[in-house]
Amino acid sequence: MKIAPQHVVSLTYDLYVDRENTGTETLVESTTQEQPLTFLFGAGQMLPKFEENLSTLSTGDTYEFRLSPEDAYGVYDEEAVANLPKEMFQGTEIPEIGSILPLQDNQGHRFQAMVVSIAEDAVIVDLNHPMAGQELHFKGNILNVRPATPEELSHGHAHGPDGHHHH
Repeated sequence: MKIAPQHVVSLTYDLYVDRENTGTETLVESTTQEQPLTFLFGAGQMLPKFEENLSTLSTGDTYEFRLSPEDAYGVYDEEAVANLPKEMFQGTEIPEIGSILPLQDNQGHRFQAMVVSIAEDAVIVDLNHPMAGQELHFKGNILNVRPATPEELSHGHAHGPDGHHHH
């Protein structure tokens, strides 16, 4: 079956990036046939260019493509590094470098920041997505394509490869 909007796609992928800009890509994430990525195509859950690259494929097809940083998680923004006053952490331990902090802005939007350093009076965090600035290289197989169930369409997401995943 061919991939189309309102269909559930199950696929495997290997994701490679060149984190050090050395010309050597490293495998950073993968799925398997036993634990595939399953999603409702066209529901806005995946990167738009990721879906665009899959849009002509069918069950059984293999694929390989690259997404530029602009089409993936954006270019790295030097301005997206912020100083959080240490007073914010009163009553708790100062987070370690490399830890991920769940944050919320004044409008209630949730996001994550990675602690990059600790200063005398502040915790310095990077608000960029961990893969910002990276070209993403995907390789994989389309395992299954099926029409979404009415329940999946009303919920706006896939309920697993067979459509019977329970919340």
